Amino acid sequence: MLADELKRKYMEFFRNKSHAIIESSSLIPENDPTVLFTTAGMHPLVPFLLGQKHPLGKRLVDVQKCLRTDDIDEVGDPFHLTFFQMLGNWSLGDYFKKEAIEWSLEFLTKILGIPEKKISVSVFAGDNDALRDEESADIWLSVGIPEERIFYFSKKENWWGPAGKTGPCGPCTEMFYDTGKKKCSDKCDPSCSCGKYAEIWNNVFMEYNKNESGAYEKLKQRNVDTGMGLERTLAVINEKDNVYETELFEPIIMEIRKISETVNTKSERIIADHLRAAVFVLAENIRPSNVEHGYILRRLIRRAIRHGHLLGIRENFTKNIAEIVMNIYSKDYKELEKNRNFILDELEKEENRFGEVIEKGLRHFSRLEPKDGRISGKEAFLLFQSAGLPIEVTKELATEKGWTVDVREFEEEYQKHQELSRKNMGSFKSGLHDHSEQSVKYHTATHLLHQALRAVLGDHVAQKGSNITPERLRFDFSHPKKMTEDEIRKVEDAVNDAIKASLPVKREEMPPDEAKKLGAIGLFGEKYNSRVSVYFIGNFSKEICTGPHVQNTKELGHFRIVKEEAVSAGVRRIKAILE
Repeated sequence: MLADELKRKYMEFFRNKSHAIIESSSLIPENDPTVLFTTAGMHPLVPFLLGQKHPLGKRLVDVQKCLRTDDIDEVGDPFHLTFFQMLGNWSLGDYFKKEAIEWSLEFLTKILGIPEKKISVSVFAGDNDALRDEESADIWLSVGIPEERIFYFSKKENWWGPAGKTGPCGPCTEMFYDTGKKKCSDKCDPSCSCGKYAEIWNNVFMEYNKNESGAYEKLKQRNVDTGMGLERTLAVINEKDNVYETELFEPIIMEIRKISETVNTKSERIIADHLRAAVFVLAENIRPSNVEHGYILRRLIRRAIRHGHLLGIRENFTKNIAEIVMNIYSKDYKELEKNRNFILDELEKEENRFGEVIEKGLRHFSRLEPKDGRISGKEAFLLFQSAGLPIEVTKELATEKGWTVDVREFEEEYQKHQELSRKNMGSFKSGLHDHSEQSVKYHTATHLLHQALRAVLGDHVAQKGSNITPERLRFDFSHPKKMTEDEIRKVEDAVNDAIKASLPVKREEMPPDEAKKLGAIGLFGEKYNSRVSVYFIGNFSKEICTGPHVQNTKELGHFRIVKEEAVSAGVRRIKAILE
């Protein structure tokens, strides 16, 4: 089965069960500032999991592009990837465990043709936060999965979320494919990493919200959040030993082998995975740097180049691999073709930079004389800061010499560096810190601020980022010069006038084209679903948004701009509070 066929069958299956198909969202999460990238399909849907109505209804299905770096050291094994595509079906306060489990088994066995005897499942064993999930186990029994293939695991294995520090979460039930390999021991079960069992689907029953204090509170509605990794499932149903033997990777691996002088399976896989991920990050207009998104991007590119060197690749090669990645994925992800030149140019620049860095870094590394064969985190960070060596490269160089690296201390040093860089650069993550009452007020205030800025400064003003906490808002916008005191006062007055007018905040659903005709503010160059939510604040503001918002501006209080400053060329920032 080909990837397109798998996606089509999945979409059709759930569309026939009254699910609306939604577009993949950006790799940069809009509703969770606690993480850098969209790590799961639920990220773009957080407001709707918390109770807000989705424009397309209570049942949704999608293929969401995701990126995770937690398991970067595992990349190179049969199934772990940094970038991946997640098939997902969603119930927003509609169906729950019974339907989710029955449909999962139906799709796997009836549509994909996986023998039921090849499927094992796991459920949550229970703890102080939530009860043992006997309900899911009983449903699995009722659909024919025998007791000996139902396993109870702890929160580590069978609890999903939140994706960031706070947010929706809950117990899950996972489905595993028996690869046919022998058990590694008598205790071998689906939690084992020996390769006997491959996880192919996870149904999360989101009943809880983890708050700032770490407590789990019941959500207003019960949700189902499922995830099936496209690449992994494709490998399983085609009886491949690993994801790199599927059509999604084979052309990339073939090109790497063509330009390599030696054969090293792990290095080939790391290059293929990391450059595929880098292409998708670059498509978000992220550049390699030493902070936040750019830092992750730089690590991926440079680690790929390092493994290229291990394969004997001497010439620049990342652009060639990127071209193949874009040829494979451009049909489904138009942003790749749209940003093709940017992607290729940035890869070329980074590869040239790293060529200089690696020589300098190797010289620095060769001078190390670690005590007891252990490189301290501070030494590793100095290699990163002064020579540009990513921690993965330092670890690999150390391994070659039989040394170890204090990665924990490195991360501590790096976090200090990140905090300092954020202060110096004025960088911050976008989105809502949480969905508390005060944060919702500030979110609504950003709509008023956005419109007021456009009214005072001109229609060239566009939002470039926002960061909202219960204490304040920060709003980045396009504007070529510093605002005058008079302009700041006019913007402030316009927002406060809208608040005093007690304007109702109403949400309407409509096609994106209709929203554009009405003059709603939105990113019309980006992908939207067939219907979007438009928030109308009286006759003052119209903006496409996923929410959440207050019901009337009178709830906001008094708006005061605390500071207006530069962020970068052509981008300004306003910091404001509600009193």
